[in-house]
Amino acid sequence: MELCDATIHELHDQLKKREIRSVDIVDSIFKRIHQIEPRIHAFITLTEERAQKEAALADQKIKNETDFHPLLGIPIALKDIFLTEGLRTTCCSKILDNYIPPYTATTAKNLEGCGTVLVGKLNMDEFAMGSSNENSCFGVVRNPWNEDCVPGGSSGGSSAAVAAGQCIAATGTDTGGSIRQPASLCGTVGIKPTYGRVSRYGVIAFASSLDQVGPITKDVTDAAIMMNALAGYDPKDSTSLNAPVPDYTKALLPDIKGWRVAVPKEYFMEGLDPEVEKAVKKSVQTLEGLGAIVGEVSLPHSEYGIPTYYILATAEASSNLARYDGVRYGHRNRDSQELLPMYQKSRTEGFGSEVKRRIMLGTYVLSAGYYDAYYLKAQKVRTLIRRDFEGIFKNYDVIVGPTSPTAAWRFGEKTDDPLKMYLSDIFTVNVNLAGLPGMSLPCGFTNSGLPIGLQVIAPYLQEEKIFRVSYAYEQATEWHRKRPSHLKM
Repeated sequence: MELCDATIHELHDQLKKREIRSVDIVDSIFKRIHQIEPRIHAFITLTEERAQKEAALADQKIKNETDFHPLLGIPIALKDIFLTEGLRTTCCSKILDNYIPPYTATTAKNLEGCGTVLVGKLNMDEFAMGSSNENSCFGVVRNPWNEDCVPGGSSGGSSAAVAAGQCIAATGTDTGGSIRQPASLCGTVGIKPTYGRVSRYGVIAFASSLDQVGPITKDVTDAAIMMNALAGYDPKDSTSLNAPVPDYTKALLPDIKGWRVAVPKEYFMEGLDPEVEKAVKKSVQTLEGLGAIVGEVSLPHSEYGIPTYYILATAEASSNLARYDGVRYGHRNRDSQELLPMYQKSRTEGFGSEVKRRIMLGTYVLSAGYYDAYYLKAQKVRTLIRRDFEGIFKNYDVIVGPTSPTAAWRFGEKTDDPLKMYLSDIFTVNVNLAGLPGMSLPCGFTNSGLPIGLQVIAPYLQEEKIFRVSYAYEQATEWHRKRPSHLKM
């Protein structure tokens, strides 16, 4: 196996034994990037010179230390929604083309503090609005398992880069499934933590009551290592939770005998691909074989998740994106002589079609005469959805089901039908609405060789339960070991 295809913990063990150096890992990463990036297009900005310097510094630290952080010298990449001081951050929108932030996001700083090596900024759906990574102003990202298919979104660049060995791990953001869904479609592990568990300071906002930061990795152990670095209270983020953060790696135990696992009947609905259904049901049987007690439950308000989400998320997007007016920063139309035409032309030129659609939807549901009928009602339904989960967690440790109703689809297959595209997040949005943690991990492949993801959901602030069950499942299967080997040249 090439170094770029290894996991964080595998590389850390080799670094500790002085069998490899960080610069060797970086060389392997950039060799892979230069080989396949023209085909995959996962990156917006590469930082090769910076990465080599950071790797050399990491090697100096490793030489002088016997016990060092598991992330020291590990090459990672950041979704291009994380602000990085002095390094272009665009959110894959023309309105922020060539924007250079004056400060760095807390999560990016946390990773720097652990000694990670930054290899670049990753492609994504514009302003994190999308489920396929077809909405980036820099072009689409291709799925490493089948380049004719989408990688999922909005963190499509993050998941594709990890799956393809273009970085060892990556950051993503999840507003309605944007970490878990691309993880499912690309065969990686992605966790959306409890809302407020990870700082959002310095992360460009889409929907502030839903956005959450998390890692995308090659296996569950790596996800726990990354979460140890990312989680924690941040006084700069008003929504950050001031709660103790456990060592998530201590939850990585293979024994789940007697654990209670809920399977919602609503997750096996019309529209679920038969191959996905088969793989997920087989995964549930595996958990039973490990001693888990499985029970069928009901989440009766599940069907209202998509309309509720697309009212609340677009309303918040309408407010958050009002700041891009062509005055303070970002794209500005230079032909207008008056203020209002300048606003209109700057935003018309700067925003893509999906972003415009969501701004208009959000503005509509917040407008006079419609606020109570749409926004207020959606908030009430959100409460009902949260209570559904709370009721189940009185008797069960975790909920499991499919992450996505289908495996990856071909480019253009859903772009002409926004509703069809939105429904690809039907199993993920409710977790965001409830503020709960959820993870997607590989659980099989379709007959055509596309990955399938299993979603594990836990109660508020109980990510350790997700890690325990996911690790046990992972150790009993081989799906996480598979790589898209056809990419090697």
